[in-house]
Amino acid sequence: MNFSYLTRFEPVLLSLFRFITGLLLFQFGVAKLFKFPPLPMFAKVELMSLYGAAGTLELVLGALLILGLFTRLAAFILSGEMAFAYFMGHMLKGETPVLLPLLNNGTLAILFCFACLYLSAAGGGPISVDAAMGNERASTGGAFARR
Repeated sequence: MNFSYLTRFEPVLLSLFRFITGLLLFQFGVAKLFKFPPLPMFAKVELMSLYGAAGTLELVLGALLILGLFTRLAAFILSGEMAFAYFMGHMLKGETPVLLPLLNNGTLAILFCFACLYLSAAGGGPISVDAAMGNERASTGGAFARR
């Protein structure tokens, strides 16, 4: 099957992907820092803890992703945070390491890690503050647009 007709939507879908990824990370920051919605797993999160630092990164950098401002830098930092979250918060949570993401509930952290890594290479797309400021090439908004 040939889906080449969909290639014209790639730039806009990149912007939508960036927006949704930022929105999902932003909601984790809100839940950790402002306790909204009240979730048992974030009930005892303090600002001066690893969870508090993660929540701050997710809130601030997630907002930057939503806007498409400093997309590459924000996404790169979030990718590292998600890798750290997977290894420290999921894989090495107990006494013995649990390697399988289905067993350690780390699937979402891995997915966010690689989604943000992709965004750090691809950029924010044409519908972003970066593109409006001229920091991204409007046609693709990608890393390979400068070749």
